[in-house]
Amino acid sequence: MNDMIPVEDMDIREGMTAGELMDQLYRSGGFVAKHLAIAEKILLRMFSEENTTFLSFPACIIATGTRGVIKELVKRKLVDVIITTCGTLDHDIARSFKSYYHGSFLLDDVELHRMGVNRLGNVLVPNESYGEVMENFMMPILEELYREKKEWGPREIIEEFGKRLGEDSILYWAHKNNIPVYVPGITDGSFGSQLWSFREMHPDFRIDILKDEHELADIVFDASKTGALMLGGGISKHHTIWWNQFREGLDYAVYITTAVEWDGSLSGARVREAVSWGKVREDAKYVTVEGDVTVILPLLVASVLEKL
Repeated sequence: MNDMIPVEDMDIREGMTAGELMDQLYRSGGFVAKHLAIAEKILLRMFSEENTTFLSFPACIIATGTRGVIKELVKRKLVDVIITTCGTLDHDIARSFKSYYHGSFLLDDVELHRMGVNRLGNVLVPNESYGEVMENFMMPILEELYREKKEWGPREIIEEFGKRLGEDSILYWAHKNNIPVYVPGITDGSFGSQLWSFREMHPDFRIDILKDEHELADIVFDASKTGALMLGGGISKHHTIWWNQFREGLDYAVYITTAVEWDGSLSGARVREAVSWGKVREDAKYVTVEGDVTVILPLLVASVLEKL
């Protein structure tokens, strides 16, 4: 009992930094506050050591201002590999040209549909800010790439689009900093639909999905240590832990989720479950933080950047 740490009351004061607040969350001892503070400690170690760091996340947060936090991680080269969903490409491209808008979870969806406005949670995405933007931006570039060669890997083609975006985009900074972006579900969104439409007009155009898997195999087999910051679940989280099982698991893992564990879903599965599959090492440093990424990630990253 001599090594037990006493719970301390938080002392919130004017002018506190994010790092000071995080230290108080740790000393407070309780519930998700403690998990968040542990996540900060793991990320500080993961970002400071020589290892290959994966960042996985779903598309929905890129429709929000949280896109800026992801962009900062990529801009500062704090991650080495991105695994995400097709909608990330959609939102990152679309928001480079048009605005999304504040809304409400309680708006009338029938009325929105008749207005040509799509609701993503409490974010509003007008038709002219989404599908039209994607088609107008992508088709001329696809024609250009098609003249260069007829077959592309998904990562290769994503990088080509990053080259042609501005500095406010995630894809631009991923290209500039040589951080590969992998989207295993490349057809599941507007970006994928544009690829399909182009293929309908050019039957010899090919996307070699397995080329990305070969690259991921090289990444994990060459890595001396690996870590992952995984935001949300689904295919991006699973692809991250799936490939890391082939090197006997992640050495570090921070997972943020709102999903429940008791339905057996991958999104709800805590990191400890991945240990049983060999996707996270038995001696790994890991934590699951329960909560909304749009709230948790900015606080977490602000503290980490302050202390690095």
